Amino acid sequence: MSSAIIIGVAGQDGSYLAELLLEKGYRVVGTVQPGESGSLENLANISERIEIVVTDLLDQNNLSEVIGGYRPGEIYNLASQSHLLTSLEDPALTGEISGLGVTRILKAIQTTSPKTRFFQASSSEMFGRQPRDVPQDEGTPFEPWNAYAAAKLYAHWVVASYRRDHGIFACAGILYNHESPRRRPEFVTRKITRAAAMVKLGLAGDLPLGNLDARRDWGFAGDFVRGMWLMLQQSQPDDYVLATGETHSVRDLCEEAFSCVGLDYCDYVAPGTTDFRREEEILLVGNPGKARKFLGWEPVVPFQELIRMMVDADLASLRNTR
Repeated sequence: MSSAIIIGVAGQDGSYLAELLLEKGYRVVGTVQPGESGSLENLANISERIEIVVTDLLDQNNLSEVIGGYRPGEIYNLASQSHLLTSLEDPALTGEISGLGVTRILKAIQTTSPKTRFFQASSSEMFGRQPRDVPQDEGTPFEPWNAYAAAKLYAHWVVASYRRDHGIFACAGILYNHESPRRRPEFVTRKITRAAAMVKLGLAGDLPLGNLDARRDWGFAGDFVRGMWLMLQQSQPDDYVLATGETHSVRDLCEEAFSCVGLDYCDYVAPGTTDFRREEEILLVGNPGKARKFLGWEPVVPFQELIRMMVDADLASLRNTR
C-alpha cells in the first residue's frame, strides 16, 4: 500500500488531497499544528480513515521523528501562512513557517527517509506585483513583493537545492488562486459567495468591497491537488505551474455569485474595504502548458461552476445553522 503524509491536512487543499489519495488506496497520515487538532471540519467525512499527528514546522526534532517514524512514499507540504494581512502583521513567523519550515522538512527527509518523494506548494505571488511575462510560466523571473512571497521563494529555491545537491525527489507546484466551498471565510471569494447566500436568506443587506476590476486566475482546489499528485508520479522531479490560464475580475465573481441566487450584485455590492486595493495593477495569470504536456493535467471545473458550487454550499450551511 502506498503511503503519504499531508502536512497541513486540515486546510482546503489538504482535505481534498486526502480524499484523492484515499480513493487511490493510500494510507494517509495528516499533520496539524500544535493546538489545531480541534479544527478538522474539512475532514469530517474521512476522519476515521486517516491518521492525525501533531507536527511543528518550527521543531526540527519533531519533524525528523514523524517523518523517520512513518517513512512514507510521499510527503505533501501544504502548510503555510497564506493570508496577506496576517503575513504583513508577523513577517518573521511567516518566514519561519513558509520558508525555514520547508528546509526543516527536507532536512528530515534527507536524514531519515531519503527515498520519500516531496511536494512543495509554491505560489504565484513569487512573480511579484508587475510580472515581466503575461502569462507567467516556469521561466518567468521571480520578484516577490511581500514577506509571504519572499518566504515562498526561499522555500522554492531550497526545494531546487535539495533536488540538485542531495538527490531528493522534490517538486514544487507554482499554484495560482484556487478556491472551493472549503476556502476560509476571510478570503475574498468566500466573502462574496457567503454574502450572496446571506442576502438571499435575508441575513445581510450589502457587501462592501474594494476594487471590483482587480483580476485573478481562479481555479478549483480539487483540480489542483490532482496536479500535485501527478507531479510525484513522474520518473523525474521538476517544477510546474498549475493555473487555469484565464482571469476573471472581482466584478465577474460578484455577478456570478449573486446571479446564482437570482439577484443583481449592483444592488448589494458597495465600495468600502481594501480586499483588493484600487491601485492594484497585478495581472497574475498562469501558463499551465508544461503541466498539460508532461503531466497530462487540465483544470476540469470552470469558473462559473466553481462559484455556483461555493454559493450552494454557503446556502446549505447557513440554512443548517438557522
